[in-house]
Amino acid sequence: MTKTLYAEFTVKPGCEASVAEMMRELTEHVRAEPGNVVFWPYTRESRPNEYFVFEVYRDQAAFEEHIGADYGRKFNEELAGPIEGDGSELTWLRAIQ
Repeated sequence: MTKTLYAEFTVKPGCEASVAEMMRELTEHVRAEPGNVVFWPYTRESRPNEYFVFEVYRDQAAFEEHIGADYGRKFNEELAGPIEGDGSELTWLRAIQ
């Protein structure tokens, strides 16, 4: 069964360009993961400092591999400063079957 979620976070004023570059780099890495099915980062059209990232992984093992990757850990550590709150808010999704 796939592991599906979305992550949301808000970037502090003045940090938009650096976070956008961080997200571009992370996207390249995640999309290259063998267990990644989808990784689509977005900003809200009306509020470009608000991010929404839709993610799908092949299964729980693929997700575990994703969260254990060094580049992901580095991204999350670096993201802590330029965003509001304690980190990304994750919402887990289940397909309707």
